[in-house]
Amino acid sequence: MKLVEAVIKPFKLEQVKDALLEIGVQGMTVSDVKGFGRQKGHKETYRGHEYIIEFVPKVKISVAVSNATVPRVIEAIIGAAKTGSIGDGKIFIHNLADVVRIRTGESGDAAL
Repeated sequence: MKLVEAVIKPFKLEQVKDALLEIGVQGMTVSDVKGFGRQKGHKETYRGHEYIIEFVPKVKISVAVSNATVPRVIEAIIGAAKTGSIGDGKIFIHNLADVVRIRTGESGDAAL
């Protein structure tokens, strides 16, 4: 089992969610996050003053899936989140030792 985390542009959330649902992903966790990568933030002007925004707003999506599903999840996220411009985001894949569904006590792939 794997935990796939994607940090994407906020306006791409609906498209990514729809793409994941289309391939059969049954649940996800979404968090509003801030950060920066190679773009190192950006400058904005407000009432004539220039401000440097170091931490850019992003959305982090976490999805727990079986090992066999990981390539399709990655493909779906890239297809839906890619704009071709800097700051499109990153995908992180973590190993999961176990998963337990609280309601039923099921564990492993059955809990996904």
